[in-house]
Amino acid sequence: MDQDAYADVKAHGCIRVVVVSHCNATTIVECVRRLLAAPEVAELVVVDNGSDDGTVACLRPCVDGEPRLHLQADPDNPGFAVACNAGALGCTQPWLAFVNPDCYVEADTFTRLLTHAQRMTKPGALGCVLVDADGVEDGACRRRDPSLREVLFARGKRDALHVAADGSALQAVDAISGALMLLPTAVFAQVGGFDACYRLHAEDLDLCRRVREAGHAVAVANDVRALHVRGVSSRRRPVWVEFHKHRGLWRYFTKFEAARTSPPMRALLWIALWAHMLIALPRAWWRVLSHGSTKSGPVTSRDNQHGFPPPPAGEGQGGGRTGV
Repeated sequence: MDQDAYADVKAHGCIRVVVVSHCNATTIVECVRRLLAAPEVAELVVVDNGSDDGTVACLRPCVDGEPRLHLQADPDNPGFAVACNAGALGCTQPWLAFVNPDCYVEADTFTRLLTHAQRMTKPGALGCVLVDADGVEDGACRRRDPSLREVLFARGKRDALHVAADGSALQAVDAISGALMLLPTAVFAQVGGFDACYRLHAEDLDLCRRVREAGHAVAVANDVRALHVRGVSSRRRPVWVEFHKHRGLWRYFTKFEAARTSPPMRALLWIALWAHMLIALPRAWWRVLSHGSTKSGPVTSRDNQHGFPPPPAGEGQGGGRTGV
């Protein structure tokens, strides 16, 4: 890879960050505030997928007077992968980062990630440890490649693919979470970006696999943390989200596993997958009810009078997909 891709981590402005939002009014402004506080962020592109909760209105004051921030408001919702690719289009920065709108970075998050990346022989995709407000680690931050059979036998549990930390500062893994992902722009272009046929879920697993197949490393920085609120927009449409989650798993299976699976087993797995979705729906509805509402209230203009609200209360160190 060209040495320009290994930008000096002390130099400012080497990353374009892409944030895809959908009904994230309660988190998007704080997410943006934190990203713009990172000196390595040269450009921040927010692609909004048809929000109807005031997300775009919350961002308008942030755009004024901030040349690094660009807002692309799509009236429709083409999905997470399509929006990520749109946000990355034409990037001239050596690095690309994809950050969920409910993920909060620290001022030195990218500095530390780039330091790790410089030490990698062929950096591909680099992530960090994601935790919730209670400091509980997200099982998706370190994963192995999924096997549809294993996922179904594990009843679709989020941590079914989880890989434990090995004690090292930088750990090679099969896949990291798309909630916070840093990679060289050249690598993203080489593999063709995200597969636009995924609507939401499993597109990060797919990308990481193709990055590895192209000869680049995928790793997680175990000494870097970010707060991930998770699922803010997913709570609004739990049935739709579950459908596309299972649809994404099937696409992954057809791309990487189907060729070495017998036709009878493929048919059995297809039946089991959609039967699992029917079983998972009550769980999804219960998560919605336990949060009290399927909608998150928008940030008020009073909260946002200076462009950014104060940090959320009870915040620790910082998924949910937003193409919903």
